[in-house]
Amino acid sequence: MKKIFLDLGRQPLANNFSKNYTPPLFRLKLKFDTNSKLVMINKHMKKEKMFNKSYPYRSSKSKLVKKLFKELSKKIKKKLKPENILEIGSNDGTFASNFDKKKITCIEPCGDVAIEAKKKGLKVYVKYFDDLLVKKLLKDHKKFDTIYSANTITHISDYDSVFFNLSKILSDNGTLIIEEPSLLETIKKNSYDQFYNEHIYVFSTIALQNILRKNSLEIYDVENINVHGGSNRYYIKKKKNKKIKFSNKYKKNLKLEKKYGLHKFSCFKNFSKKVQNSKKNLIKLLKNIKKNNKTIIGYGASAKAVTILNYCNLKENYFDFFYDTTKQKIGKFLPGTKIKVLKYKKLKNTRTYVFLGAWNFYKEIIKKENYFYANSGKFITHIPHPRIIEK
Repeated sequence: MKKIFLDLGRQPLANNFSKNYTPPLFRLKLKFDTNSKLVMINKHMKKEKMFNKSYPYRSSKSKLVKKLFKELSKKIKKKLKPENILEIGSNDGTFASNFDKKKITCIEPCGDVAIEAKKKGLKVYVKYFDDLLVKKLLKDHKKFDTIYSANTITHISDYDSVFFNLSKILSDNGTLIIEEPSLLETIKKNSYDQFYNEHIYVFSTIALQNILRKNSLEIYDVENINVHGGSNRYYIKKKKNKKIKFSNKYKKNLKLEKKYGLHKFSCFKNFSKKVQNSKKNLIKLLKNIKKNNKTIIGYGASAKAVTILNYCNLKENYFDFFYDTTKQKIGKFLPGTKIKVLKYKKLKNTRTYVFLGAWNFYKEIIKKENYFYANSGKFITHIPHPRIIEK
């Protein structure tokens, strides 16, 4: 049974940046599956609408992401010693570039992003991960001893089909590694902006294990990583592989999630109340700043920011503009608003208030904007509650 616990209002496609105003398209509601314990959004958009040639996200733009990818690649080489690697959702090839190009195969359906990966000398299938592609992969490469995917699996609506296919192409002693936003961190941080059209699901360890076991797979280890607002890196094996034992970290994650009640609907009802209070308090905070004739700009035209702006109705009445470094976003409107995205410039005017649209890269931003922060520049965040951050 699927039970609705939060209504985030009318929302646009979070990465549909355009030079023309595009109004919100659908009503975004969050549901809890009482059987699998999975949290999901109510509306599934067609993949062709979400992931296409104009998709703007680039993993290479974040120093933190690049650092984590490099560290993980070293760990994989040392512990797993892979000979045949597959990356699903390879984006611009930031992760794959850490490996011998003869040993890694990439899948990336977004054409323009895939071209950037191909320029790095990587082999890329510009296709969606589906039954047809799996048949081709088995024909071209046989099975893979290591499969990696970051922030992609939760973008695919039919998760049973995904894990069934992953089980087919993973070797019997192989490891599947996936990284996705952590539901526990989402609840702890009150970060409702993890939910938008691309994040069809936000996994807990509890729910993911329930889903995997139906497809002859199981989690054997979990790492908590500080990226995208708090994510989990899951290490997954075939159930019949008894050589690998369950780690203490896996058991600890399960225990902690149960302590917070992620297997109970009541947990998400409480989360809903906190989100509604967060909305009221953020609007109140911004109104008070504007009453004093202060300027507010946004920093990071992220998909997360799109959810916040549209849910809280924080449109052109509050923000002069948003800064971003992604060229595919510059000169366009934030989806669902008439707020322009401008090419990033270093923050110098300490009288301006800066809303952190990319709050999940806060530490990176503080280092980058050392002058602004050191001279009492004021950042605004809604995590874990709306407030002004200043030195």
